Amino acid sequence: MAAFAELGMLPELATAVEEMGWMLPTDIQQEGIPAILGGADVCMAAETGSGKTGAFCLPVIQVIWETLRDTKTGKKKVHKFGEEGWNLNVFDRDPTLSVDREAYIAESSHPKFWSGGRANKGVFNKGKYYYEATIVKDGLCRVGWATPKAQYNLGTCSNGYGFGGTGKKSYAGNFDDYGESFERNDVIGCYLDLDSHSIHFAKNGKEFEIAFKISQSLVNASFYPAFVLKNSRLKLNFGHTAFKFPPKKGYVGLTSASPDCVESSPKNGLGGATADPNAERPNSAPLCIILEPTMELARQTHEQIVLFSKKLDSPTLRAVLVGGGIPIAKQIKDIEAGVDVVTCTPGRAFDLIDQEKIKLTHVRFFVLDEADSLVDGPQNCSRKINNMYQTIPRFQPDGSILQMIVCSATLHNLGVERLAATTMHFPQWIDLKGQDTVPDTVHQIVCPVDPVADKSWIRLRSKSGNGITTDGIHSGDQLRPNSDNAETLSEGVKVLKGEYVVKAIRHFKMDQCIIFCRTKIDCDNMEQHIFKQGPEWTCVCLHGDRNAEERTENLRKFKSGEVKYLICTDVAARGIDVHGVPFVINVTLPSSDDISNYVHRIGRVGRADRMGLAISFVSTVPEKVWYHKCRNRVCKNTALVNKGGCAIWFSEKQSLAEIEEHLGVTVARVSTDFDVPVDEYDGKVVYGRRRANEAAMEVGLSQAAVELTGIVRELNTLERQLQLSYWKLLAS
Repeated sequence: MAAFAELGMLPELATAVEEMGWMLPTDIQQEGIPAILGGADVCMAAETGSGKTGAFCLPVIQVIWETLRDTKTGKKKVHKFGEEGWNLNVFDRDPTLSVDREAYIAESSHPKFWSGGRANKGVFNKGKYYYEATIVKDGLCRVGWATPKAQYNLGTCSNGYGFGGTGKKSYAGNFDDYGESFERNDVIGCYLDLDSHSIHFAKNGKEFEIAFKISQSLVNASFYPAFVLKNSRLKLNFGHTAFKFPPKKGYVGLTSASPDCVESSPKNGLGGATADPNAERPNSAPLCIILEPTMELARQTHEQIVLFSKKLDSPTLRAVLVGGGIPIAKQIKDIEAGVDVVTCTPGRAFDLIDQEKIKLTHVRFFVLDEADSLVDGPQNCSRKINNMYQTIPRFQPDGSILQMIVCSATLHNLGVERLAATTMHFPQWIDLKGQDTVPDTVHQIVCPVDPVADKSWIRLRSKSGNGITTDGIHSGDQLRPNSDNAETLSEGVKVLKGEYVVKAIRHFKMDQCIIFCRTKIDCDNMEQHIFKQGPEWTCVCLHGDRNAEERTENLRKFKSGEVKYLICTDVAARGIDVHGVPFVINVTLPSSDDISNYVHRIGRVGRADRMGLAISFVSTVPEKVWYHKCRNRVCKNTALVNKGGCAIWFSEKQSLAEIEEHLGVTVARVSTDFDVPVDEYDGKVVYGRRRANEAAMEVGLSQAAVELTGIVRELNTLERQLQLSYWKLLAS
C-alpha cells in the first residue's frame, strides 16, 4: 500500500485525510484517484465502506482547486482545439467518438456502436489532395471523404465514400471488394482528385485502382476527410507533419491546399456545446455537480467534501448541499453567493436547473453516485440525467473536457451500462468485485535471481563495473562479496536484477516495455542504468516525485513511441492506458498484501488478442527493501521497522507462491537464456501481434459477414419481386 501523497494528491488534502485517520488509501482509492486525476471518465464499483466517496471526491476537489488557483493567478489559458489549422472537428462527430486535445487522434472504444467524425475543413472546386490515416488500435474502421451532409457512418449514404479494414469500399450502403484488408500500424492513404472527380486509396504506399467516380450531383460539393470507427483508434495526418508515404502525380497534402479551395466546416456544436471563452463564470455556475439518490447520501458526501477541503485556502473551495429538508430559499441564497461544488438530490437539482438558479455553463465534473439507484427502479431519472448531460458543455475554453464519474453497486446493471454507453467517453471500468484472471494471450514467466549461483554481480558492483546503482539500503551493513551473509546476498540480488533487465531487453529485442520497480529511487536508478546502455535506449519515469507536467509528458512520449521504456511504481502506473504493449518486466514482485497489483501489471500486455510477455525476476534469497513509514521525504534510516527504521526483509519466493495460489496457476520458470515455453501455440508467437490463426479467422469472419449481408439484401429483393408478381397475377 502507498500513502496518499504517492497517488499525486496535494499535501493539503493528504494532511486532511490523515487527520481523519486515513493513513493508507483503500483499493478503490488506489484505482480511482489516479484515473480521475489523469482525466479519464470512470465507472467504479466497490463494497460499501470501501472508501468510494474519497475515491472520487479527493481528485475532483484537487482538480477544481487547482483550476480556481490558476484562474486567480492568471495562469488559465484558452485552448482553441485546432481551429486555425487542419484538425479533427470536435463539434462534427458522434457523441461516442473521442478526439484528443490536439485534434489529430480519434477513438471509439465501444464494442457495439459505430462512431464517426470529420475534419474541420474541406476542399472544393479543383485540385488533387491527400491525407494519411494510421491505424493505432485494432478494431473496425472506414476512412475516406464525405460532404458536410453525409451521415457519420461513412459510406452508408450517398454523400460519403469509404474504404474499410476488411478490404471493402463503401458508398450508399453498398460494400464491394477493393484493395486489401488492413489492421494495426497500417497507413492508409486517401486520395481525392477534384479535377477528374475520382477517389482512390493506398495501403502503406501501395496505391489501388480508382475506387469511386464522384457522383455528378456532388461534383460541386466540398469534401472533408471522414472516418467511422468501432472499438478502434486512428491518427490522422493532413500534412502538418511529414507523410510516411508522400503522394505523387501532383497530389498534395491538405495543409498545402490553396485557400480559395478550402472551406471551414459549417457544423458548430454537434459534438456537444462549448463554453464561451469570453464569459466570466457566474456565482451560480458550479465546476462540479454530484448527484445522489437520497438526501442522506448527499449530506454524507457534502460533509466529506468539507472535511477533505478544510486545509485548502487562497482560494477556498465553496461547497453547497442541495436537496429536500432544507428551505429552498436558503439554498438559492447559498448558490448565488458563489459555489464550486454542488452535492444534490435529483428532484431539487432538476428544479433549480430548470429555474436557472443553477447554471451548467462551467461544469467540469458530473458525478453520479449510486447510479444504479438513479437510473433504475421507481426513481429512474435516466431521461432527465441525459437531458442535463446534453446541456453541459463538453469543452471549456482552457481545453478541459467534461469528466463523467459513475459509481454503482454493480457495473453490470443494464441501466448503468446504457448510461455509460451514451454519455461517457471510453470510461475506465474499476470493478473490485470481479475475480482476478489472466488472459491466455499473456505469457507469464519467472526468472530466478540467485546471487549464490551467479557471482557476476561482484564484478558489476565494483567501481570498474557497469552495474546498476542500488537503493542504498545496505549503506550501513558490512558487505563482504566472498561471503554468503544475508545482507551481502541481498545487495547481489539488486545488482543482478539490473543486469537481467538489460539482458532480457536485448534478448527479446524489446522496442516497447513497461518496467515495474518497487520504489521511486529504484525507478530513478533503473532509468540511469538504462541510459548507460546507449543513445538508442530511451526511457522515462513515472512516480510520485515527478511533477504532474513531467508525468503527463513522459506518458505521452511512451504512448507515442518517442521512448521505448516506461519505468514506474505500481501506484504511478494506476489508471494509465497504453494499448499494444508487448512486454512487461517486474523487477520486483508486489508484497503479499498487494497481490492484485501483479494482475494489474501483467494486464498491461495481452490486450486486443495480441500476445504479450510478462517477465518477473524473483530473488531466491530474502531481500532487504525499503518500507517507509516516517514523514521524511529523504529517508536514510536503514534499520528494520521493528527497530525503529524503515526497512524490512522481503521474501519474493513466498510472494510468488501466494500469487500462484491466488490465480490458480503455476508460472513457468526459465533460466537467464529466457527459453520461453510456447508449445501450446506451436511456436507461432510474436509478442505484440495476434496469433496468426486468430487474425486470419477474424479477417475471414469479417469478410464472410459482409458477403452474407449482400446475399441477404439480394434475397430480400427477389422476395419483393416475387410478391409483386403474385399480386399482379391476382389483379389480372
